[in-house]
Amino acid sequence: MKKIGFLSFGHWTPSPQSGTRSAADALLQSIDLAVAAEELGADGAYFRVHHFARQLASPFPLLAAVGAKTSKIEIGTGVIDMRYENPLYMAESASAADLISGGRLQLGISRGSPEQVIDGWRYFGYQPAEGETEADMARRHTEVLLDTLRGEGFAKPNPQPMFPNPPGMLRLEPYSEGLRERIWWGAGSNATAVWAAKLGMNLQSSTLKDDETGEPFHIQQAKQIRAYREAWAEAGHSRTPRVSVSRNIFALMDDRDRAYFGGSNNDGDKVGFLDEKTRAIFGRSYAASPEFLIEQLKKDEAIAEADTLLLTVPNQLGVDYNVHVIESILKHVAPAMGWRE
Repeated sequence: MKKIGFLSFGHWTPSPQSGTRSAADALLQSIDLAVAAEELGADGAYFRVHHFARQLASPFPLLAAVGAKTSKIEIGTGVIDMRYENPLYMAESASAADLISGGRLQLGISRGSPEQVIDGWRYFGYQPAEGETEADMARRHTEVLLDTLRGEGFAKPNPQPMFPNPPGMLRLEPYSEGLRERIWWGAGSNATAVWAAKLGMNLQSSTLKDDETGEPFHIQQAKQIRAYREAWAEAGHSRTPRVSVSRNIFALMDDRDRAYFGGSNNDGDKVGFLDEKTRAIFGRSYAASPEFLIEQLKKDEAIAEADTLLLTVPNQLGVDYNVHVIESILKHVAPAMGWRE
């Protein structure tokens, strides 16, 4: 059995060809898709976070709204860029969204990817400390967030407070028990996957990572997952960690599917540079009839290693079409793969 959810980037554009022409469309359609995905029996509704772009940005109002409109599906992010985050305010917002959903929040965070503007986090009021890189700053913010989510008091109370305080040092409120164990790190390299394991975070691995060996993407990603699990065991954590991978997977069921994805040339890995130093490998997309798709997916070592698969969805094609995309995988591919009974 494998958990299967969707991952939406929440793109919007005023183009007449787009079914998602405004930020309001992107947000409201995201809620509708999560509700529909739950009705289909999908396990997760996840949303990407990008700043300074026509995409989903501030995640917690959306996550809270999805949590209020659904009852079973996991809700999450993939991922929040921690270079931009105040970890204490984030802990409050995340805890509130988690409580609204009844403890279904799966919060994916990371050091972020190349953004729309140069050093965008500076506009949010953050900058690396002396001797830090921006990646170091993101990891520092993450460690503060993790400590805060433990729910232990750390702030000295006012001796003359407006409202009565409980005894001792004060923690942030609201506090959501168990959320600390539902934090995921989006790792782009083997080293950051190992770091995440040591800190007791779950692992999110997407469709790109540092090209560290020159091997096919799915093999490198599978090795990353194994390194993560080894580091987790060495750290001595008591619980079993979770691992997700995301993929572009489309079952060609009808003429619409074939028109949109039948001529895709993304059936092989691609290599590029995220910056002048970082060579990255981008995983292939899958688009084929269910029978052929099943044979292709059986060869993907990283999917086999993960317990959770996130299907990236073309959100600008509209809620109804994306429901069709998810349903096609759940009904016509997942059972044959052993992901569903």
